[in-house]
Amino acid sequence: MWFLEGKSWVLGTILYVGLLVILMYLCNGSEEMGFNWPSSVTSMYILGDSSVDCGDNTPFYPVLHQNVSLHPCNGSDHTLVPQLLAKKMGLQYVKPFYSQNGSMEDLLNGVNFGAAQATIMYPRSRSYQTLNQQLRQAFETIQLLQLQLGQDTAKSLIESTLFYLSFGKDDLINYLVDDESATSPGYNGLNFTHILVDQMINVIENLYDANVRKIVCMGILPLGCSPSVMSIRYNSTIGDKLGCENDVNLLVLEYNTRLEQRIVDLNLKMRGAQVIFCDTYRAMMEFIFHPQAYGFEDAKNACCGEGEYGGTKGCLSPDMACPRASNHVWWDLYNPTEAVNILLANSAWSGDPLPAICRPITFEALGSSHTN
Repeated sequence: MWFLEGKSWVLGTILYVGLLVILMYLCNGSEEMGFNWPSSVTSMYILGDSSVDCGDNTPFYPVLHQNVSLHPCNGSDHTLVPQLLAKKMGLQYVKPFYSQNGSMEDLLNGVNFGAAQATIMYPRSRSYQTLNQQLRQAFETIQLLQLQLGQDTAKSLIESTLFYLSFGKDDLINYLVDDESATSPGYNGLNFTHILVDQMINVIENLYDANVRKIVCMGILPLGCSPSVMSIRYNSTIGDKLGCENDVNLLVLEYNTRLEQRIVDLNLKMRGAQVIFCDTYRAMMEFIFHPQAYGFEDAKNACCGEGEYGGTKGCLSPDMACPRASNHVWWDLYNPTEAVNILLANSAWSGDPLPAICRPITFEALGSSHTN
């Protein structure tokens, strides 16, 4: 492992003692530093797509992704939902995997393995990261913790680590624009969503076998209302150009509903596990159809993009952005603005302003609960 190169026995011993102190600090909190949150979550491991990464965690992203948004969020990863939730739990900023320098202190706080374009299934383009690639990196990190801390200490740490999974968006986007797969005999949208859900369930079960006990799965947002899909519909002769693409949203709903049903079964089956599903679709639809109630003025057009609805070409430069992103629901082709992310994080945390988007419990309840 590259993390271990050049480590002396003495340095390893010092690190081990230091790590135990850090672990105790993370578990117990520090009133002197103003952290009184009694969270049972001591770190967060993040896996996902542009909902968890702004493009900084993918080598050569600007070179490989010339036809999409080079800036898929209005700000840094700090403005995305998992980082906002980490802050609420008293955790530090979860650093991207590719910015890690091998520091065990960073690994104890958590790692963001996500990439701005990532799929559950293996994509045609090698420029995408896959769920399996990120999962392999996470398992290698778990193995490192076991080597450095010992099996028992590492097990306790892993059990108190929250794994945040946010996938599926890029799979459906690729499916919708891939005419060959969409028209293959016996291969339709519903079958495809079922395959995606099966893969996600396999991942959850593999994480459980690795002693992970706290897992959050984020649903897919309403792609049928996204500026990119809306711009395609605008140029078509089918339907009302001002409405969302229902066929696309039905695929999203099929994925979300099936995933949540399977998660309910897993919670009954996997002893000591707490697996949460967060319904970003329902939350986003609330913002889209009642924007004024949440402080938005524009629920259709991307703040940063070109063409109809700002959905023909992605955000190639922050200079393209609208004057006030907080007035918009959508930032670019498929991603929401920071203002939406804040509302999503608040709702996921406590159920305010939107109750029960995370089920069966909120992040706040998850953080205060302990597995058996």
